[in-house]
Amino acid sequence: MTTEQYMRSRDVESRADWKQKLLWRIEAFGWDWIYWSLFKTMSVDRASDFGGWLFRKIGPMTSAHKTAKRNIKLAFPDWDEDKIEQTAMDAWDCFGRTAGELPHLPKIDPYEENGRVEVVGAERIDAIRESGRGAVLISGHFANWEVMASVICNRPLDCFVTYRALNNPHIDRKLNKVRHDYGISVLTPKGIGTREIMSALKANRAVALMNDQKFNQGIAVPFFGHDAMTAPGPTRLARKFNVPIVPFSTVRTGPARFRVTVHEPIEIENTGDTEADIRATVEKINAFVEARVRETPSQWFWMHRRWPKEAWKDAGIV
Repeated sequence: MTTEQYMRSRDVESRADWKQKLLWRIEAFGWDWIYWSLFKTMSVDRASDFGGWLFRKIGPMTSAHKTAKRNIKLAFPDWDEDKIEQTAMDAWDCFGRTAGELPHLPKIDPYEENGRVEVVGAERIDAIRESGRGAVLISGHFANWEVMASVICNRPLDCFVTYRALNNPHIDRKLNKVRHDYGISVLTPKGIGTREIMSALKANRAVALMNDQKFNQGIAVPFFGHDAMTAPGPTRLARKFNVPIVPFSTVRTGPARFRVTVHEPIEIENTGDTEADIRATVEKINAFVEARVRETPSQWFWMHRRWPKEAWKDAGIV
């Protein structure tokens, strides 16, 4: 975390009332002594297995489970209820494994020979570095998405990695410390890091952004055949600075084992109609994400409201 980001975190904390500050402290205590200490004492394989088991038990008791099942049914309308339920359960297993693996990520070298991570297309990272230009790297919440950042920064590639800051500033700082420990030197919070991102691209550095979550200020673009509000920011940045959009994906191949793929750049439309070109390029990004989800449906984060409620209603999903 940079000094500026640390000060922003402190500012969030200073503006909260005493009740909120107390709640944050309690949550941070639970993070340290219940979650972190528990998983860190285990081997990475056992932590992954236990996290998967735990979230298979806890996940279905939350409202997010119903959201996941609605999303899966919307995306795969021909699936029966059993397959939808199984995919939702497997998605909880994958998410739980990610949580269990997190304390161990600093020990996972993505470029260790015969290690836990297979990197496909690493030469494309090298090409970005050697080009002397920046790039916009995009991905989605596939498998353990934290591993992708490690693959990028440990190649190494000079890259600003964006993230969504956690509401609890204490846990946010702790999590970012872990990210730094496994190789991410610069982190830029989404929403407050626009100036830093543009400065990075202007200086011929790369930036990495997730482009698969709902963005209310975005544009409505088809995703599994239903309009979903999608952030056009990555596309606008790539066009403004004339840099490629390079997509990444991650597949879980076992407990704490992964295959990260650096894909061919997504072609940026350039017909002269700016808004139409942006929309067409965002459609390509959504098509990329959709294709990866179809390949491994149980390894995407279905638990967030990617589509508006109206999409569920129009599809007859309750």
